[in-house]
Amino acid sequence: MTEEKKEEQKQASAPEEANASEEKQEPQTEKTEQTADAQDSGAAEAEKETAEAAADEQTAVEEEPAKEPADGAVEESEEPTEFPVKFIIGKKVGMGRIFADNGDMIPITYIEAGPCVVTQIKTADRDGYNAIQLAFGSKKEKLITKPIAGHLKKSGLETARYFREVRVEETEGVKLGQKVRVDLFNEGDIVHVTAVSKGLGFQGGVRRHGFGGGDKTHGQSDRLRAPGSIGQSSYPSRVFKGTRMAGRMGKDTVTVKNLRIVGVDTKRNYLMIRGAVPGKPNNFVKVRAAR
Repeated sequence: MTEEKKEEQKQASAPEEANASEEKQEPQTEKTEQTADAQDSGAAEAEKETAEAAADEQTAVEEEPAKEPADGAVEESEEPTEFPVKFIIGKKVGMGRIFADNGDMIPITYIEAGPCVVTQIKTADRDGYNAIQLAFGSKKEKLITKPIAGHLKKSGLETARYFREVRVEETEGVKLGQKVRVDLFNEGDIVHVTAVSKGLGFQGGVRRHGFGGGDKTHGQSDRLRAPGSIGQSSYPSRVFKGTRMAGRMGKDTVTVKNLRIVGVDTKRNYLMIRGAVPGKPNNFVKVRAAR
């Protein structure tokens, strides 16, 4: 009887335990459902905030006013440079070489030309002639005098190293702050290049003027590079002006004419000119089209 009672008690308690386990599982299920609902609501709120932020940024971009150029300056544009004359200033970078399609080696000089900025416009009514002044390069602001700083401010510049002006027939269409770039020139253009030649100091007649020198024999072995006689005896008893002798050589303004442009690099502002140009690297140069 005892065993039968035990079995009956087990059978009676089994449904109660099942109900208790179901009751325990129900709160866990409710907690899981609540967590999922919270995550869904959080994701929805995040998406809403992101959309609102994007809308605000778009509105700010639309409402932001366009930047205005400096006083008297002209906005930069990618359009080809328009200028009354083909003239630009820059500096010599160095020499190199390129090869033509047929294999010929072409020596070239690289010139960094521009971008130059128009800093002054002269008219015949006010100045007596028509001309345009260009500025190129830069230097430390502490080296800029106040008059030059005020002059540069009119064209929107803070510093410049070189100033040169070029005569023109008309100044219409040119504005202060306008930029002149290398695309003013084209491949195949013939140009004249002006620069200061290398300074060589005091040189003798053989190097300076190409004298042949004297004979090494006949008792004058020490007169090989001597200049020789520079005049007559009793008449005229003086040395004529302009007689070629030893002296300072180089450091002269030289213009090499009829050089051909073989390439234009608008990204680096380079003109590639066939042949040699006076001066050392970083030397100031002027380039103008041959008439």
